[in-house]
Amino acid sequence: MPGDRLMRIRSAEFQAMAERVLRATELTSRLNVLPFEDEAGKAGLFERILGRPLPAGVTIYPPFYTDHGLRLDLAERVFINQNCTFLDYAGIRLGERVMIGPKATFITVGHPVDPGERREWLTGGPIDVAENVWIGAGATILPGVSIGRDSVVAAGAVVADDVPPATLVTGGKAEANRHW
Repeated sequence: MPGDRLMRIRSAEFQAMAERVLRATELTSRLNVLPFEDEAGKAGLFERILGRPLPAGVTIYPPFYTDHGLRLDLAERVFINQNCTFLDYAGIRLGERVMIGPKATFITVGHPVDPGERREWLTGGPIDVAENVWIGAGATILPGVSIGRDSVVAAGAVVADDVPPATLVTGGKAEANRHW
């Protein structure tokens, strides 16, 4: 599993990430209580969360959650509906015209399955979503996944594997295939 390891938990890199998580949580907490019509306030907080202004035509409806923010790359005309979560430490890229339904979750980091390593390492990989993709409500996109152009991820789907272009994916992924 060494290729999957992202960082050792007891390290300076992890400490820096943990500090950013606290900062991003503070900023998103402030964002999520602003009046909906406070466009200037939202724009200012998004710039601080992402480290740059929102691209042209990007719409994000709060509540919005991210654990890092600085590694969330949004192209033009992205739409993100309410109550979405982006755990973006390993990087998330959303191509132009991507639409994301409410309560969708993008997770780029996790822990090893091995109980002896679980509290020692973070694992993961970046998520890449190509242009014109639609992610349905409540979908979960897991670490290291790429989703091809023009694809659709159905509501509630758990995406653990790459999705080819112009493909519809549905359903949960959970399967018991190993016991301790």
